[in-house]
Order: sequence, then structure tokens, then C-alpha cells
Amino acid sequence: MSLPAEQMLISADDHLDIHAMPADVWSSGLPKDWRERGPHVEETPEGPYWFCDGQRVSPSGRKETGFIAAHDHGFRPGQPETRLEDMDRDGVHAQVVYGPTCTQLQINNAALHEQVARVYNDWAAAFQREATERLILLPDIPSYDPQVAKRELERCAALGHRGAIVSNTVGRGKPFFDADWTDFWDAAEEIGIPIHVHLSPAGLHSLTTKLGSWEMPAAVAVVPMQLDETLAGLIFSGILEKRPRVKFVMGEAGLGWIPYVIERLDHELHKYGAKIRDHKIEMLPSEIFARQVFTTYEDEKLGVELIPRIGVDNVMWASDYPHGDSTWPHSRKVLAESPLALHGPEVLRKVTCETAARVYGFQV
Repeated sequence: MSLPAEQMLISADDHLDIHAMPADVWSSGLPKDWRERGPHVEETPEGPYWFCDGQRVSPSGRKETGFIAAHDHGFRPGQPETRLEDMDRDGVHAQVVYGPTCTQLQINNAALHEQVARVYNDWAAAFQREATERLILLPDIPSYDPQVAKRELERCAALGHRGAIVSNTVGRGKPFFDADWTDFWDAAEEIGIPIHVHLSPAGLHSLTTKLGSWEMPAAVAVVPMQLDETLAGLIFSGILEKRPRVKFVMGEAGLGWIPYVIERLDHELHKYGAKIRDHKIEMLPSEIFARQVFTTYEDEKLGVELIPRIGVDNVMWASDYPHGDSTWPHSRKVLAESPLALHGPEVLRKVTCETAARVYGFQV
């Protein structure tokens, strides 16, 4: 079984991990005072490694050993030409790419994070200009200070970025629904590019992603559901309801947990709505979700069966290239044999292409 040859695929959550980044991105781009603390490559007895703020982060040019077994792409994802070759091999037309500064580099110093993000965002803007019709690299918006976040969002939009990711990790500044974030969300409404969060092991409370430990699969299994709190806060606070042009995307959040949470949000509004004193939304949470919230998923079965309950227009497929659990280079075969195909060709087109094209402005 295979997809029709004319079926175009847009992968809405792929990655550019630190090991595939060119070694000189930050060492040449950061101001001199920040270069020693910023991401840089050092030679070690085990080979070249990335370091940041005194911590060893990842090998350079190769995957960390002991993780999920997979094809090692080396530097290929970090070069436009070879990344596009890998996309062609997988039959994927376009990608939305999450970079390392928000998903891997857990920088706990606000000033350093701001400097590192700016350099990456400039580099990412140049990278995607090599194939604007096929690549979107999401800039990293530092979240320690909402005013810094607002300014960087505006700067990135001026650079031509068509989306942005903000860290939702607990402890990195005030929550997104705090009043201090009002100016940021107003800017997001005016600019009109989608705002993203992405699952992160740093948001887990007790489990770790220690290599070789039983905690690794346990953590990976439950980490998508950490986004429920962010979703509930943005809905009940009125942040999204007041700003209908804001598109909010939950990267790698999966599907299966969403119908339950949305139903429960509606239920609790009916149950406690009359008692709310500080702010009361006028729309149902399910209506707000349907209007402006999107989620991405990978190779999932139960959640795919629930797509009609979630909303056909709110779900975007992803290959998760180049991660170990990616469907690359067999994405078309995996999709053809997945429960998604049972929903019919219209749903297949929306989930694998049309919704992402609408959210990000890809021409299809």
C-alpha cells in the first residue's frame, strides 16, 4: 500500500539538533564577551563535543551513543542542500523545523539565552532563505522576560520568519497567561505568525531522560501531556479568545490526550463558570481550540482514530526527522498503512498537507 504520487506531504514538526549544527555558528556570531559561555565545540578524548555555559551538551557531527537506534545523519540536517536531499528521499515537500536552542540547550541565564537565541535566529533566517518554499526554521523566543520576548518576536518577523517558538518550561520566567505577557500576545496578534511550544524533558517533575535507564522510555511516554497546563491556562485566561488571529501550535504534543482534556475544560467551565470572579471566557474552551489551536503528531494509532473528535482542521502530521523515532525515510509507506488512511482522502490531505499549508503559508 502506498500514498498517491500526487499527495504532497508537509511535516509540521522536524528538528535541527545541536550535533548537526555547524561548529562556528555561535563562536563567530556571539559578541566576544559571550563566546566562552555560549555554545561552542571543544575537542575531548571522545571526540568533538558541544559545550554551553560550562556544561557538556552533545557530540558534534554525530549522535549521542546509547540513545534510540537510528540512521545517523551527521551534519546533513544542518546544511540546506543535504537536508533537502533527505526530504526528497522521504517524499516530503516541506518541513517546519524546531531548532536546538529551545528544545536542547537548557540555558538558565536570561542574558545568555537572549544572546544565543539572537544568533541562532539570524542564522536560521539565512538557512531557510535557501528554500523558502520548502523550509521554515522556527526562531527561539527567550521567555525569561516578556518584553525581551516581544522585541525578539518583532525582530524575527522583520527577518522573514513565519513562526516562532517560546519555551514553556516551568521556572523560565512567568507563565504565558500572566499579565506581564499581554504586550507579547498583542504583538503576536498584530504580526499574525503562529506561536509554538514544544514538549521538553526539562518540564518533567520527577522522571529524567537518562541514557540507558528505565526512566528514558517512561519519560518519553508521558512528556507530551505536559502541555495540558499551558493549553488550559491560555484558554481560561482569555489570552486566545481575545486574540482570534493568534495561531497556537503544540509541537510533538500528540493526539490521544487532547479529547479528554478539551471535554474536561468544557465541563469545568459549566461547573464553576458562575463562580469565576477575575475573568470569564465567553466561548467554550472547545470552540477556542477549534478556532485557533493546532497540534502535531508522529506515528500514533489511537490518537489518529480520534482525529474527528479533536478536529480535522487542527491536526498536523510530522515525520520527526531526523530523530530516532522518525518515520524517515518511509513516511509515505507508514502513512498509507496507518489508521489515518481509513478516514478517507480528504482527511489525509488536510492532516498531511493542507492544514500546515494554511497555518504557515506554504504554496501547494
